[in-house]
Amino acid sequence: MGDRWVNPRSNMLGLLRIRIKRGINLAIRDVNSSDPYVIVRHGKQKLKTRVVKKTVNPEWNEDLTLCVMDLNEPVKLDLNLEGSNLFSIQGNCGLDGLGLSWTIWHPLPMGLLSPTRWAVDYPDGTVIKKVKPSRENCVAEESFIVWSKGNLTQDMFLRLKNVESGEIELSLTYIDIPGSMVA
Repeated sequence: MGDRWVNPRSNMLGLLRIRIKRGINLAIRDVNSSDPYVIVRHGKQKLKTRVVKKTVNPEWNEDLTLCVMDLNEPVKLDLNLEGSNLFSIQGNCGLDGLGLSWTIWHPLPMGLLSPTRWAVDYPDGTVIKKVKPSRENCVAEESFIVWSKGNLTQDMFLRLKNVESGEIELSLTYIDIPGSMVA
């Protein structure tokens, strides 16, 4: 009998494309700047943007795509601010109380169990859900989950908390895999 393995695609429910656009007025972690980068995590998957050196207003414009295998597993985003001195913030900033880690997408509380059903029910551009800013979600301004071109999309600004300043601009696109089964 040969080795058994599981084809990850057979368990994949969809893809989540996260476009990390930019950081705005991020906290300074060196003499007058930082070396920021972003990490996104979902289950055992971990993707990272490039480090943008010596800036508090980085422009990433990078797409990071995660396979959604489990609807119970949230997607986390960590902002890492590094500098060349001892006051750098690095690693998993969300665990140290600095407020630089967010759950940016969790389909079950959002009621997003089977997006393909919306293709027939809703026309392109339909707002599926409105997300209002709150202390719990760190959304800086009202954001909308929209049915667009057969996918769910959301543009948002996340506000840093427990640091001097900063926001992250990003866009989420959930791409359903035809024939995927929701457990």
